[in-house]
Amino acid sequence: MPLSPRHARPLTLEVPEHETVAVLGDEDSGVNALGGYALALEAPRGGRIRVYGTALEDLPEHERLAFRRRVGYLPAGDALLQNLSLRDNVALPLRFGSGLPGREIDGRVNVMLAAVRLTELAKLRPAQVNEEGRRRAGFARAMAFDPALLILEQPFDGITSRAAAELLEIARGGETASGARRTILLTGQELPPLLLRRADRVYRLSRTGALELETA
Repeated sequence: MPLSPRHARPLTLEVPEHETVAVLGDEDSGVNALGGYALALEAPRGGRIRVYGTALEDLPEHERLAFRRRVGYLPAGDALLQNLSLRDNVALPLRFGSGLPGREIDGRVNVMLAAVRLTELAKLRPAQVNEEGRRRAGFARAMAFDPALLILEQPFDGITSRAAAELLEIARGGETASGARRTILLTGQELPPLLLRRADRVYRLSRTGALELETA
């Protein structure tokens, strides 16, 4: 699929299960569109996108919405609602999309807040915490359904390499014999060297649409 009119060639990208794949490029490369395309939030100019072997654009809207719950999504920025506490932001997808009773939702939210070390700040609103706190809340919300796949757009902007490395390890969900428990597609402009070493594959996307695998 071509990402933008200026691309001279179509893009072919595979994200293998249990791997962390980073696609990096500048603003004009079209890298910021990958997450929206993968979730069928936007339609590419051509080509096909499959997630778990399913082409989301072929599904009826209600099935598409249900399918998206299998994928954790952190858009660029934090996308938190400013009128809600961090706790309520994390709980939001569970309350409207899980059908779970309130007690189970509260328990799940408690686990997620503890995992990202936000328990003590949970009652605060996004504007009352720093950038790192907002990023932690965004990660917790993206993982609310415990998805097997996470799509993260510029997830570490504005935070330290140490905090970013911690959040990436939480997102990976631990290790299995096949690799990380979760599959991760990470997009952005750059990554700190510490995080590049934790990615299984790092691609560089040019303004013309060329996708090159970086080697150590």
